Amino acid sequence: MSGIRIVSDSTSDLSKELIERWNISILPLHVLMGDEEYEDGPALSPEDIFRWSDEHKTTPKTSAPSAVSAIELFRGLLSEADDIIAFSISSSMSASFSVMEMAAEELKAENRIHVIDSQNLSTGIGLQVLRAAQLAENGVPAAEIVRGIKEMRARVRASFVVDTLTYLHRGGRCGGLAALAGGILKIHPRIAVADGAMHPEQKYRGRMDRVVMSYVKDMESALKNAEPDRVFITHSGCSRELLDKVRDYLVSLGIFEEILETRAAGVISSHCGPGTLGVLFTEKKSGEA
Repeated sequence: MSGIRIVSDSTSDLSKELIERWNISILPLHVLMGDEEYEDGPALSPEDIFRWSDEHKTTPKTSAPSAVSAIELFRGLLSEADDIIAFSISSSMSASFSVMEMAAEELKAENRIHVIDSQNLSTGIGLQVLRAAQLAENGVPAAEIVRGIKEMRARVRASFVVDTLTYLHRGGRCGGLAALAGGILKIHPRIAVADGAMHPEQKYRGRMDRVVMSYVKDMESALKNAEPDRVFITHSGCSRELLDKVRDYLVSLGIFEEILETRAAGVISSHCGPGTLGVLFTEKKSGEA
């Protein structure tokens, strides 16, 4: 038995390829559509969620992973590895962090299971998860990885623009008048994550393809101060043409070693709705060239 295993809850929106490449274990949250409950994951299509939401004029409810699932996952991994580093969506948004901590306590393995509140969502978590997996692969001790991630997480820049305010309104994150006005005026807000919570930052108006490119180009100075290892383009269903335009722009900056594209899974998609797109990256440390 040796090494470190990395766990993330399903809201990190990592692709199957990244999960397999970095040997990451996923602990699913749950999506409740009426009387039916589903695990957040590949078997639950965001399109099915959008269809159900539109038919019922509401958003599905979402819930944290079950304690039983967390205990079972951790118990299995403890038999294979010395340490587990587990990431949750921001504790201000879900009880996922608490569930993981309780599972570690139940297994009496708090000294081997290191639970990190990402203070983020979607691939804002994914950036931290991949950094931890990379460090673990390079033989860095668990305690040192945890310290490094806790320093890094304040530098993660996670934001997105939404195509429609309808889903945020249905989920109670946007008032009815604001949603109505947004639809009539074609307003698309930029929403960013800071201090573990979502905050509106800017409003764009017009067609979504133009909005997305304005949003990305507005971040150019920040992108030029990003760590070069990777950047995420994460979306909840955008056209191939638009995704290619965003990718081409990021390529043109000549900064990133890896430009990763991922599709938001069920929990994130159910709250933001179709057509949402974000560019997520990590800012360099202060004074770093």
